[in-house]
Amino acid sequence: MEEQSPQEPELIRKIRKKGISIPKIRIPGGGKFKYFVIAAAVLVFAYNLLFVYVKPNEFGIKVVRLGINRGVQQEVYTAGLNLVVPGMQQMYRLPRDVQVLELTDYPRTAADQARKERVAHIQTSDGFFVDVDVSILYRIEDPYLVFTKIGPGSLFEDNGIIPKAEPALKETLGKLTTEDFYNSFLRVDKAREARDRLNEELNSKGIRVEHVLVRYFRYSPEIQKNIEEKKLKDQLVFTNQAAARAAREEAQLKKIVQEGRVVVDVEMEQGRAYVTRKIAEKDLYVRAKKAEANLLVKLAEAEKVRLKNDALKGVGSERMVGLKMADVYKGLDLIVLPSDGSSGVNPLDLDNALKLFDVRKGGAQ
Repeated sequence: MEEQSPQEPELIRKIRKKGISIPKIRIPGGGKFKYFVIAAAVLVFAYNLLFVYVKPNEFGIKVVRLGINRGVQQEVYTAGLNLVVPGMQQMYRLPRDVQVLELTDYPRTAADQARKERVAHIQTSDGFFVDVDVSILYRIEDPYLVFTKIGPGSLFEDNGIIPKAEPALKETLGKLTTEDFYNSFLRVDKAREARDRLNEELNSKGIRVEHVLVRYFRYSPEIQKNIEEKKLKDQLVFTNQAAARAAREEAQLKKIVQEGRVVVDVEMEQGRAYVTRKIAEKDLYVRAKKAEANLLVKLAEAEKVRLKNDALKGVGSERMVGLKMADVYKGLDLIVLPSDGSSGVNPLDLDNALKLFDVRKGGAQ
């Protein structure tokens, strides 16, 4: 046992007996310094005795044992120093941050400060059992309700969340079959249903569950082996179905490609026929226009001949012929013509000369 210094004041020795740590100070005999040390010790003792510090992540609930308004006070104290009269009042503290409940058999948990309980043992809807590791994240929303309906300290775990956790998980996850646990969407849906079921039980007591997270699940080795074998068979069936579907899709693709090529060929032939038809129409148009033009030219030439002939038949045409005949005669050195009888030629008889040279038929004017 630690020896007491004869120079140490009696008050400091009493403070140490209450468990309050005060460093030993060797006080020189007498003087103001001794009284200063005693006053400091008294202040430390009064601080620890009269004030309770509520941390930022805590709620404070005060209970009045003696005096006016005895019982649990509805006022919730937040972070800071709060005056508590010894013997008459008592301050209880509850956590205000997110709490974690781990249902697992693993020695280490996801959260260092999490409350750990045994793994959830759930029977599936088809009669098999599965061990499920679950993390439940929750918080205290109303510390007054928690304190009055459940109790102080860690009773919100022992009498609050823990007794309700596994029954809610069995009620919701137990609706799944053995194979359904491998379906993440169904598993998450039932985990949300478990969260809602817990909130129905605990909201009235001041606790709200944020999330229910299914982290692992384990079947017995025999069941696990059967499930894996069935899964392999199912995967083989799915593979064959996928291969058959891929073959059908490939055949359909080839058919579509072939039909597309046929459509392209038909369209190309139609295009070539259209070009040929247009070229033929163009040639026909050109030939028709040329024929029309040639006809017009021929008609114009015939009209020219006609007009010329008409002109030659007019007044003075006979004289013109005579002049032409005279030009013909110019090229002859000597022409012997009869001068008497029916065939006699009178150079001055133009009509007779025309008949003689077969220019004018007999009787023509």
